Amino acid sequence: MDPTIKDFEAAIGELENIVKKLEEGDLPLEKSLELYERGVQLSRYCHRQLEEAERRIEILDERGELKPAPQTLANPGAGPAQQENANRVDRERSELAQATRRLACAST
Repeated sequence: MDPTIKDFEAAIGELENIVKKLEEGDLPLEKSLELYERGVQLSRYCHRQLEEAERRIEILDERGELKPAPQTLANPGAGPAQQENANRVDRERSELAQATRRLACAST
């Protein structure tokens, strides 16, 4: 892990700032490339963090046995805490996807 990345929220915030700077378009080429490389690094970090969060979410089934969360995290039978965790992961995945798309568009 890159020691300059504090946590998921900080990485998303930095990624958003990079996207804004690239979208403005008034940077020298070398600086744009540096920012783009950092953005890709942050995006990969965030994707890894979300994948890890999804693996850690566990839901109790009817018999009280632990089982991994299903691919689609929305589960009507999940308790409020499990559903909130699933919703948070979904929101963060959506924010990351949006920032990643904007990063790709800003670099063209």
